[in-house]
Amino acid sequence: MVQIPNQSAQPAPARRPVPTSADVARLAGVSRATVSYVLNNTSAVRISEPTRRRVREAAEELGYVPHAAARSLRAGHSRMVLMPAPTIPVGPLYHQFFAELQSELGRLDYTVVQHGSVGLHGDEAARAWAELRPVAVLVPGSGLGPQGVAVLKRAGARAVFTLGPERVEGAHALLMNHDRVGRCAGAHLLSAGRRSVGVVMPEESGLEIFSRPRLDGVRQALSDTDATVTELPLAYEEEAAARLAARWRSLGLDAVFGYNDEYAMLLMRALQDEGVAVPDETAVVGADDLMLGRLLRPRLSTVRLDLPSGRDLAELVDRAVREPGAEPETHEVLGARVVHRASS
Repeated sequence: MVQIPNQSAQPAPARRPVPTSADVARLAGVSRATVSYVLNNTSAVRISEPTRRRVREAAEELGYVPHAAARSLRAGHSRMVLMPAPTIPVGPLYHQFFAELQSELGRLDYTVVQHGSVGLHGDEAARAWAELRPVAVLVPGSGLGPQGVAVLKRAGARAVFTLGPERVEGAHALLMNHDRVGRCAGAHLLSAGRRSVGVVMPEESGLEIFSRPRLDGVRQALSDTDATVTELPLAYEEEAAARLAARWRSLGLDAVFGYNDEYAMLLMRALQDEGVAVPDETAVVGADDLMLGRLLRPRLSTVRLDLPSGRDLAELVDRAVREPGAEPETHEVLGARVVHRASS
């Protein structure tokens, strides 16, 4: 047993007083109002750049930061935009999208907070979000209902946005209809002369909101033709891909839409290991247009997703916050187009 030696108690160092805006004003030689205008990025008042620089340098020297709660009281609302962490697996494309959106909201002087609602879903999660009193909430995926939207608005949220396949009453809808991803892939394979198309269906929990619409999109593209569609459940594991590849020729498929680039690359490697020639025996198409797909041989054909720019979406959030009484808007925000490469 290790003994921890007793140490003589040392007197606690004297705590330095918390710097205030008055301290910054004295050091910078300006009024407290000027400090507030500069540090809150107020554009309605013209302040020279040398004065702004002097105020920022004084605040940095003193270690002063504005008090968010006090600023919220003065404004009548917070500047916090809450973005619940996705409860489903999302790939690099969406991470990049959310990072850009967060940066652009910061440029508009909002504080973006990501909230991990572990174990909470739908309207129950909305009550947890409401406790933080955000001015706006952007909810990825599905599950939030009209009751949850009402809870958020009663707690002071001026705007609630959903990013998913369906509209929710009371919320602004940013519709991401993934069936068009499948339609693009299916139409491309059909035009390449493929008639027996497999569609990978990930077994990861939560991905159904993407995979089912993509499957439906492939079916729509091949309807009224002699082509067939076969569902291919697949776990994201090398062993699972190898098992599927081992029975590939018995399935009679001449093409596969791999759900996304990651699943397509996993399966294509397994098919090649099994001696199935790509694209001669089987054409392969993914989605997301990841860099890694361009480094494979053959290079991976893919469906490139076009998402809204972070700046456009941030400005939409800002407008909704400034006009809380406006009718909820609906925007189709997911575009898709095929990038044809050697794998198909």
